[in-house]
Amino acid sequence: MIALARRRWPDVDFRVGDACALPVPDAAVAGYRADKVFHNLADPARALAEARRVLTPGGRIVLAGQDWDTFVIDADDPALTRTIVHARADLVTNPRAARRYRNLLLEVGFADPTVEVHTGVFTDAMMLPLLSGLADAAHATGAITREQHGAWTADQVRRAQEGRLFLAIPLFIASARRR
Repeated sequence: MIALARRRWPDVDFRVGDACALPVPDAAVAGYRADKVFHNLADPARALAEARRVLTPGGRIVLAGQDWDTFVIDADDPALTRTIVHARADLVTNPRAARRYRNLLLEVGFADPTVEVHTGVFTDAMMLPLLSGLADAAHATGAITREQHGAWTADQVRRAQEGRLFLAIPLFIASARRR
């Protein structure tokens, strides 16, 4: 991705780095953006402290990501669906980081945090691989049986074929400024 970005925008400085140890001097950047990163971090507060370190005073931070526990899926068996969603969420390092963005930003000293939620709504077969992947993960962890996996997946395939599939994924977008 870095090589492609450098070819597309040769005058821009692209770097690979660790969210908790950015290869940037103190107060060197005016903006910081992380898309779908913080749910993969064991210590989001540490990464935010690092983001604060590299931002200039007044610099802006923007975080975007989904909360893995808040996928909304219509299904014949709502209890099984909750089990599947939660089982998949439990495989993510920090599945609820996005719902904590505002408080995390406040805890590490950012000012004026705001949070918006934009929900992607999907109603066609394009999302069947994602839904099947949720069920596969839940089955692999032992949260659901093979029979439950098959029934739930078949329900989603049928819904897609009938034009009745429904999946909503809230995307949380938070921003703040460095004091």
